[in-house]
Amino acid sequence: MSGEKKFGSAAFGFSKADVNAYIEKMVHEFDQRLKEKDDEISNLKLQIREMKTRYESIAQESENLAKDKERIAGALIKAQEKADAIIQEARARAEEEKIKLDQELERERERIIDIKRDVKAIKMQVVEMLSKFQALLNENEAYIESKEMEYNDRDEEAC
Repeated sequence: MSGEKKFGSAAFGFSKADVNAYIEKMVHEFDQRLKEKDDEISNLKLQIREMKTRYESIAQESENLAKDKERIAGALIKAQEKADAIIQEARARAEEEKIKLDQELERERERIIDIKRDVKAIKMQVVEMLSKFQALLNENEAYIESKEMEYNDRDEEAC
């Protein structure tokens, strides 16, 4: 066997020096391996602490992100509700303004109709007055012509 240790023989059994050397060698190897395992355990513990720290940090960050997400979602909902209210109010105002403008437009149309009717009446009055004036002018012209003829006839008789 390859891993088997052969001790030298002495009176009453194996050589004490060989056995002691072997035991010391084994204790030294065991101590070395134990130190390596302790170092490995220390490294693993350190890694575990680092991972726990990272985990706690990430967990805290995740919690903060979840809170931020809730806060942002709430803010977005409020903003959407406010925007909807503003839009609704704007539509109501626009509708009221449209009604007012429609009423004003109707009043203006009625005023235009009244003005057209008044202009037509004034036009008819002006035409009537012009006709009367023309008749008066024609009458005066005829009168003047008759008087001219009378004066001309008198002048001719007097000559």
